[in-house]
Amino acid sequence: MFWMILIGSVLLSWIASSNIKRKFKKYSQVGLSMGLSGREVAELMLRDHGLHDVKVVSVRGRLTDHYNPADKTVNLSPEIYEGRSVMATAVAAHECGHAVQHAKAYKPLEMRSAMVPIQNASGQIINFMFMAMLIGSFFLNLFMFEQALPIIIGCYAVFTAFAFITLPVEYDATKRALAWIDERNIVTGQEHEMATDALNAAAKTYLVAALGSLAMLLYYVTLFLGND
Repeated sequence: MFWMILIGSVLLSWIASSNIKRKFKKYSQVGLSMGLSGREVAELMLRDHGLHDVKVVSVRGRLTDHYNPADKTVNLSPEIYEGRSVMATAVAAHECGHAVQHAKAYKPLEMRSAMVPIQNASGQIINFMFMAMLIGSFFLNLFMFEQALPIIIGCYAVFTAFAFITLPVEYDATKRALAWIDERNIVTGQEHEMATDALNAAAKTYLVAALGSLAMLLYYVTLFLGND
């Protein structure tokens, strides 16, 4: 059962990741009719929402775009920052959607931000537990799985909660982005459909991650109940 869930989760994650990469490549080659760059789109959206204290910066990497609420920066990868494509517009507007959420104190975003330290700590704890079990099993002739199971369940509960809280944050940012580029006439009707397709593909990666985390949580809970 464990390997079925793990392989299934990895497979679905790979499919979702491959899909967004394919969409990225496809729509990055479609020039925006208005000719605006991702940076210009982001700055315009921020200005329209009165967010004059948020900066738009370029960061290294590919698909590394994100909004950082700590320093109020919209971080765009070079292809998005400099790009003048439908994809650059969609991603830039989506990340600005997170900035708008932050400014409006969008509750799911606040909950997600508050959970980041707990999520990080849970990741460190579960890595330590698996390492300890590995060493105990092979070198010390000990097997601590039953003792570690409640801690593993607790960590996966955090992962799952974080993943599901992320869903409304991402979908709402996409909704705000698509509404704004449409109202502002940044895109044509056909370009709007392309932007929607790209952002929906990106959202599916978060959905797959949430379902995968839930499946692992239920698996460990089933083991725990079976041991009682």
